[in-house]
Amino acid sequence: MGDSVYPRSPAALDASKLNITLAKTLKPLQPIETLRFGQTFSDHMIVATYDPEIGWSAPEVKPHGPITLDPACSCFQYGGNVFEGMKAYLGPDGKARLFRPDMNMRRLERSCARLALPPIDGDVVLELVKHLVNLERRWIPKESGYSLYLRPTVIATRPGLGVIASDHAMLYILASPTGPYYEVLRPVSLLAVSENVRAWPGGTGGHKVAGNYSPGFLPQRSAAEKGYEQILWLFGDDRRITEAGAMNFFVVVKRDDGDGVDLITAPLDGTILPGVTRASCLALASDPEFQKESSLCLHPKEVVYTMNDLAKWSSEGKLLEALVIGTAVIVGPCNRIGYDGKDIIIPGAGMGPVGAALRKKILDIQEGRTEWKGWGVVCT
Repeated sequence: MGDSVYPRSPAALDASKLNITLAKTLKPLQPIETLRFGQTFSDHMIVATYDPEIGWSAPEVKPHGPITLDPACSCFQYGGNVFEGMKAYLGPDGKARLFRPDMNMRRLERSCARLALPPIDGDVVLELVKHLVNLERRWIPKESGYSLYLRPTVIATRPGLGVIASDHAMLYILASPTGPYYEVLRPVSLLAVSENVRAWPGGTGGHKVAGNYSPGFLPQRSAAEKGYEQILWLFGDDRRITEAGAMNFFVVVKRDDGDGVDLITAPLDGTILPGVTRASCLALASDPEFQKESSLCLHPKEVVYTMNDLAKWSSEGKLLEALVIGTAVIVGPCNRIGYDGKDIIIPGAGMGPVGAALRKKILDIQEGRTEWKGWGVVCT
């Protein structure tokens, strides 16, 4: 029978069909001390498009540069955009590694599904990411704490103003050499905010979608005017603690029974982004081998806790550390939290022992100095 009776299924994304168009002239590398997060880009990017009749196009490596889209595209009109943040590190063996990239890919798939974007195979996206990393190896700084940041992005490209799901899409993958997100170990200050919220039950807070970010820019600006560097997002009448800026948030609290400390973060209730670094910190904290090598007794907890809890722990001398956690920052310290016109002061002049141990272990895994449960994935 002909194709008109049995129409062909839309083509799946296929890394084996990758076409390569190399840049004629390569950019000079910048001195690492001049690198700022997301401001410098490598020579190439990878692009693929989805059409409802033919499916995914053959992906293409091409010189980094502008893309052309119809101004009526859904990505501009209705915010149908998702992305991931990943890093490639150069190990002492000269091999480029990604950190738990399978978690990023599963999250990318969930984010696309949440916004009703065309389906995408995260395993194929990972193959393309690895290809771009190997192509752009010269852009990976060798120094510790530096990396090649990778931004796989899927945008809705249906050309029209109808308020419906987009049946067209574009995948593109960018690469950007970067250094520490903040000055290493320099504590950040947070302003606790309840009049604006980052996410709400039934929304998209548990997915990495672009629309979660821009509504936070105005509260962030207001916090900066008051002398704080980031927002501590609260939710509900009980002022539950959720996230810090675009990062997960942890606190270290001394236990009443004297058996070490609790490492506390909010549970994944749909308003919290399931961060890869967040999951890694919780897994390490619960691992006896890590506790032994770090000489720490940790009790990780995913529980609802409030600003009243934080203030109480602080007044009782139990609040030992506050940490911001994410791909860009890895693990960073917080030194004060503004709330109701007062500051809750976190003791210590920088990173505490729990934050320092978690950061060191994760960085050692990322940079290939130690092997840990297959978390470091070599780009082959």
